[in-house]
Amino acid sequence: MSSSSFSSFYSTWFEQLNQLVQQLSAAARPPTTYDQHQDLEKLVAKTLTHYTEYYKVKSAEAQRDVFNVFAAPWASSLERSLHWIAGWRPTTVFHLVYTESSTLFESHIVDILRGLRTGDLGDLSPSQFRRVSELQCETVKEENAITDELSEWQDGASELVGDCSASVDEKIRLLVSIVQKADDLRLRTVRRVVDLLTTQQAVEFLIAAAELQFGVRKWGLDQDRRRGRFG
Repeated sequence: MSSSSFSSFYSTWFEQLNQLVQQLSAAARPPTTYDQHQDLEKLVAKTLTHYTEYYKVKSAEAQRDVFNVFAAPWASSLERSLHWIAGWRPTTVFHLVYTESSTLFESHIVDILRGLRTGDLGDLSPSQFRRVSELQCETVKEENAITDELSEWQDGASELVGDCSASVDEKIRLLVSIVQKADDLRLRTVRRVVDLLTTQQAVEFLIAAAELQFGVRKWGLDQDRRRGRFG
C-alpha cells in the first residue's frame, strides 16, 4: 500500500467511524428489552472490530514505510503534535473516562442523591473505579517501557547513516516493532476499558472517544487550511 493509498484508506475508515458513532448515538439507552441490549452489544463489537481493522492496516503500512507512519501526512498538524509514537497516548483513555464520568455524575446528582441509578458513565460503581485505576497504572508502566525503547532507538540514530545496510535494516525493523507495540497497547487499552463497563457505558465511552477524535481533527484541519497546508 502506498502512502496515498493509506491516506485514502484512513479517509474512508474515518468516515465509517462517523457512521458507526451515528448508529451508537441513535441506539436505545438504556436498553429496556433483550433485543435492544443485543443491538447495543453488536454495535460495540462492530466498533471495536473497526478499530482493530485500522491497526491491522496501519501495521502493514509501518512495515512498508515506518517513517511515513511517523510523518502521518493524513493527519493535521494539531493531531501530529499530540501523537505519542505515531498515535494517541493510551492513558488518554482514562482521562476521558474520568472526565465523562464526572460530567455525567454532576448532571445527575439530584437523581443519585435520591438513590436512583442512571446506568451511564456517571454511575460507575466503586468496583469499576478500582479496576479502571488498576488498569491505568498497568498502562502507564507499559507506556513508559515503550517510551524507553524509543529513546534507546533514538540514541543509536547515528547507525542510520552508517555504511552497514544490515545495521540500518535492523534499526528500521526495531522501529517498526516499537510502533506495533504502541498500537497494540492502544487497542488493548480500549478493549480492556470496554470490558470493565456495562454495555450502555461502553457505548457512551466509544461515542465520547470518537467525538474527541472528530473534534481534534476538525479543529486541526481548519487551522491547517487557514495556513494553506490543506486544500
